[in-house]
Amino acid sequence: MALPAAGVVLALGLSGCGAGGTTNTSDETLTVLVEGGGRAVLTPIAEAFETETGTSVTFVELPYDSLYDRLNTELSSGDVSFDVAALDAIWLSAFGPGMVPLDDMFTDAVRDDLFPSLVEEAQVDGNFVGMPAWTNAEILYYRTDLFSDPAQQAAFRDEYGRELAPPTTWEEYLEVATFFTQDTDGDGTVDLHGADVKGAVETEWLSLVLQAGADSMVLDDEGNVVVDDADHKAALDAYIAPVGEGIAPAGASQVDWATAQNLFNQGQLAMTRFWAHAYTQIPEDSPVHGNVGVTTMPAGPGGAAAVPGAWYLSVPQATSNQEAAEEFVQFAFENNELGLESDLGLAATVPALEAGEAAGRENLGALMTTLNEPGTAPRPDTDRWQEIVDSVLIPMLQEATTGDVDTQALLDRAAEQIEAIVD
Repeated sequence: MALPAAGVVLALGLSGCGAGGTTNTSDETLTVLVEGGGRAVLTPIAEAFETETGTSVTFVELPYDSLYDRLNTELSSGDVSFDVAALDAIWLSAFGPGMVPLDDMFTDAVRDDLFPSLVEEAQVDGNFVGMPAWTNAEILYYRTDLFSDPAQQAAFRDEYGRELAPPTTWEEYLEVATFFTQDTDGDGTVDLHGADVKGAVETEWLSLVLQAGADSMVLDDEGNVVVDDADHKAALDAYIAPVGEGIAPAGASQVDWATAQNLFNQGQLAMTRFWAHAYTQIPEDSPVHGNVGVTTMPAGPGGAAAVPGAWYLSVPQATSNQEAAEEFVQFAFENNELGLESDLGLAATVPALEAGEAAGRENLGALMTTLNEPGTAPRPDTDRWQEIVDSVLIPMLQEATTGDVDTQALLDRAAEQIEAIVD
């Protein structure tokens, strides 16, 4: 996941997690390759690492696509300019073979402090190739000022025969989104939409695939293409329903994370499904600031599952600073809660996120509940995943969100295209 544009103090003593303690190193510098949002999370960790070990950390910060290209080029050549890289989860299969196995770090105690999906995702070909640095997942954001408004509550009760509340099912979500699509100023034009539809990103639809009860997303465990099955169709139909009902803002096919975040922060949406980190990034001058609640995404037949958006720290085999690089990765895990102090406000371990929730981060409670959902699962373990997303899934979703379409035909065509990629 490319992180969209945009404390807890060190108190947990996570060295007890079992990854081992750090040792003093001679003065040297480590180079960490990272995407923009990741630098924010890792900076307080790097500062603490330098204080404790004397080793300084230099960040090379790149946009998401450029980071992928840089990793691909350097790891393919065997000549790397970095000692540690922050990898999006979907890149682990592609780049894992060029990374140092970190199996010794994944003790039983460490695994106990991680969500099961992260432990599963960190393994490539039987080796752990990345240590979780932070994780994320989509949750539901809603306008508390609208949901608590007596007039809105009465109108909803009259229309639907039940109390107005954040939706807990797909059906309730569509009802509430329909209700809140309103012309609030009486000028004849809708200026408040119940929800958005994001046609230019794939992860939210994949979460609905899991919520539909699917065991696999796009590919099954044997690598067979399953994108055209009944669960994927049910998810696609539910995903685009707000477009067909006139609920979502126009131009859904071009709505990406940044667009959706802006729509909500500008007060144009009553609800949005979005990554958990955005809760702390609502501008103070936003009309919705101070009036936002969060909960898990509405559940389908398979529950309120979601796709984790984790990032991992990995060490390239070609680095000449392997020992110090591994020490930094270990230190970052042991002091994972420092990431909560950053603007992104995320961490990867259960103890760190629990501490953040206890300190008043409501979004972290919804995030942890989501990550503990039985249906929550990582994306398929294939080195062709980025190609599948860019050349098949996003174009399919963009077409699906343009209007009246045959969703089964779209999925059948996607299956043929994916077969050609993975064969």
